[in-house]
Amino acid sequence: MASSNRRTFLMSTVAACGFSRAASAAGQFVAKGSGALTKAHRDQLTPAQVIAELKKGNERFRTGRPAPRDYLEEQHADEAGQAPAAVVLGCIDSRVPAEIVFDAGIGELFVARIAGNVLDEDVLGSLEYACAEAGAKAVVILGHTDCGAVKGAIEDLKIGNLTGLLAKLKPAITATSADGEKSDKNRTYVAAVARTNVKLGLDGVRKRSPVLADLETKKTIQIVGALYDVSTAVVEFLA
Repeated sequence: MASSNRRTFLMSTVAACGFSRAASAAGQFVAKGSGALTKAHRDQLTPAQVIAELKKGNERFRTGRPAPRDYLEEQHADEAGQAPAAVVLGCIDSRVPAEIVFDAGIGELFVARIAGNVLDEDVLGSLEYACAEAGAKAVVILGHTDCGAVKGAIEDLKIGNLTGLLAKLKPAITATSADGEKSDKNRTYVAAVARTNVKLGLDGVRKRSPVLADLETKKTIQIVGALYDVSTAVVEFLA
């Protein structure tokens, strides 16, 4: 009798573990064991579905339930080509690796990173390639709280070539209304400027890239902003 009960317990435990792994995999761009995200699979997704998967991925990441994956399997499957579902423009900050923040695998995201997630013609060209040429369904401009580039712009830091880059963040400072001290020491103010910078980035993409604006008008892609909180690991999507 004891042996039977123990056997039943073990079977239940194994089943529960299997269910848990399956649940954590739900919401992946591709199911475990299927290798890379294929063009055929990617093209079946709508832009809204791609954004929804990114949101699910961030929830998995911040709750400590990442999808089970085999990076070598994905690497081998991607060897002959790629079909990422989205392109993310983020900051170089080491705390905000887009693939990890969105719990994405190899071949699922294009990622461009530059301090302060600023736009220039090379970045815009990269975003255009990702969508117009390679077929990505979403553009995400990802800013974050406690951004060093934003702090540098606020304190008017001047260092070599960085000076010109930080100048591109000045419009966000001017356009941000916030209570309290307007200082790089005020984390709430820094986050507010980072949020404004993302919104200005969205405007910049649409105004400076007729290619992406046209794709958005045709509903081929969605262009969205997002702000990652380095304290909570939550990505807040912005309209």
